[in-house]
Amino acid sequence: MRSFLRWLIPFVLNSFTKINISGYENLPEKGGFVIAVNHLGFLDAPMAYYALDNWNLFIPVAEKWEENPLWRFLGKHLNFIFIDRFNPDLKAMREIWNRMADGQTLVIAPEGTRARDEKMAQGRPGVAYLASKKGWQIVPVAIAGTEDRIVLSNLKRFRRTEIHLTAGKPFTLPPFPRENRDEILQEYADEVMCRIAAMLPEKNRGYYAEHPKLKELLSGTINP
Repeated sequence: MRSFLRWLIPFVLNSFTKINISGYENLPEKGGFVIAVNHLGFLDAPMAYYALDNWNLFIPVAEKWEENPLWRFLGKHLNFIFIDRFNPDLKAMREIWNRMADGQTLVIAPEGTRARDEKMAQGRPGVAYLASKKGWQIVPVAIAGTEDRIVLSNLKRFRRTEIHLTAGKPFTLPPFPRENRDEILQEYADEVMCRIAAMLPEKNRGYYAEHPKLKELLSGTINP
């Protein structure tokens, strides 16, 4: 089934999209790293399986989708981890740690849900907590062109949607803080999001459009 899905996903996407990928050279050679992405539309999740030849990856998905038979089926073959987004989920956390220790790649959208207004929302600190505590490398990836409105409009007109995937340079966050944890972890999450925003069109930057960290990245004060 996985082999079939590896063929089916690119086949379907190529039929109604044109996907441009840049930054492959920034991906670490071995697994055990995090790919942090923005979340504009329903096509974002399949992009990971389209862009990466190695399917040694997994994606956290909101637990509500586990009740859907189709999503449960896909989750089994596409390495989903169903996770409670609103409460501490120790079982899912342990599963993430174990998979990362085995060299798998975590693909996660820190926003937690797709942007209904086509703009970035503030990132949640979950991935920052994990990456900081475990010292994992993070590769920021910007996805542009997957807004549901645009994709559906083009489908009605039998037009292909142009999508851009851009991977930035990997980086690590400072060690997990002992004091002011909530504040500092949010700062870490905002840095992850700003590194993604720096590779997005201005119209999609949303919450981070005027963020000081983004301005530093765009001005070259910080090496992206």
